[in-house]
Amino acid sequence: MGCKKYVFLQPNFYLRLMNITRKDIDALNAVVTVNIEKDDYSAKVEKILSDYRKTANIPGFRKGHIPMGMIKKQYGKAVLIDEVNKLLQEALSKYINDEKLDVLGNPLPKPQDDLNWDADNFVFEFELGMAPQFDVKLKGRKAITKYNIIANDKMINNQVDNIRKQYGKLVSKDVVEAGYEITGTFINEEEEINANSTFSLDVIKGKANEKKFLGAKTGDTLTLKTKSLFKESNDLMTYLKVSKEKAEGLEVEVSFTISEINKRELADLDQELFDKLFGEGKIASVTELKERIKTDSEKQFLQQADQKLLNDVTEYLVETTKFDLPSEFLQKWMQTSGETEITLEQAKEEYEKSEKSIRYQLIEGKLIQENDLQIQFDDLKAFANDMIKAQMAQFGQLNPSEKELDDIAARILSNKDEVKRLSDQLMSQKLLELFKTEANLKDKEISYDDFVKEVYG
Repeated sequence: MGCKKYVFLQPNFYLRLMNITRKDIDALNAVVTVNIEKDDYSAKVEKILSDYRKTANIPGFRKGHIPMGMIKKQYGKAVLIDEVNKLLQEALSKYINDEKLDVLGNPLPKPQDDLNWDADNFVFEFELGMAPQFDVKLKGRKAITKYNIIANDKMINNQVDNIRKQYGKLVSKDVVEAGYEITGTFINEEEEINANSTFSLDVIKGKANEKKFLGAKTGDTLTLKTKSLFKESNDLMTYLKVSKEKAEGLEVEVSFTISEINKRELADLDQELFDKLFGEGKIASVTELKERIKTDSEKQFLQQADQKLLNDVTEYLVETTKFDLPSEFLQKWMQTSGETEITLEQAKEEYEKSEKSIRYQLIEGKLIQENDLQIQFDDLKAFANDMIKAQMAQFGQLNPSEKELDDIAARILSNKDEVKRLSDQLMSQKLLELFKTEANLKDKEISYDDFVKEVYG
């Protein structure tokens, strides 16, 4: 369950069985009443006050010889309140565990304006928000699309071209010609645009715009209209260095002063380039290069497809798994659960924002329980090793030793925050595998470009 868990202090002394009763308001709300009697706390309070007497410094008295009456007067109420609160926490924790109550959030104390701390016995009431009962059905009537993204020939050839450009060399030129790279500064004072950019003439849209660049020289200033200046919509944001919001619908004139003109000579597809890319002797031909690009690309595509599937199944489960939540209780709990207390209105807004997340966390918890999805230390270690190996490969370390991997993993797994992060990732992976085997899915083979268009528009 992903909702916040209550954390109680562990008892360090014998806890007498207290009188605790529960009244169910409805299926999702209950009130627990805790009766604390003098015998529950008196011995502990007396011991603490006795220890205070031995160590307290009060002017006019030698240490250890202060009258107990004075100690009780000065410290008695504070110690009593502290011990009673500890008892309450311990008693509630034990009761919830013993009764196997599935609660949301923390028990909330009901206000008591007339509480008399001079009394011997105390009665406290707490509100509980109960987790709902529900069933989760992974197999729905409507099939969820599981994308299989492939690297087609067009994409692979583009990747090869990009590699040749990246590892090619620039040759300075005086005059712009087709295919050349241009560096310069876009300026529009009114829109506060002052952006130094480098781009290929290939990204310019339309013959009229392209004509303005062709034949231009270093130092020339061109007047351009931002509307329909670039082929791709995102290019305006990239090259003028403006926000996405500003780029949308931007229709102004900008000046562009050319500072550099370069021709990029493509690198040869030879053994020297192959060795530079993948290590000596790993790739020996253009065919092998394309196969490697296809394999590496489809590994990355698999991650994107898996994330899309995870999101879609999550959305489906939240939409189709119906149950009520103790919304009023959760809103009150949200008021006080943060570092600073918020208003009820703010809590309502917070609840509305997080309701879907709470629902999925409950659904996820049930799936984990019903399918016995567990994370063993060996699984976590293997998962950490795989992640480390992948990261090292990005920096050219392709064959790390097992000892090297184990040492790095040991350092990572000694950090509880890292353990939590990796455990969450591993559990997501286990849930994904569950979805792939149990959910109603339909496979769809698709190119990466078509995937982007279909999924992101």
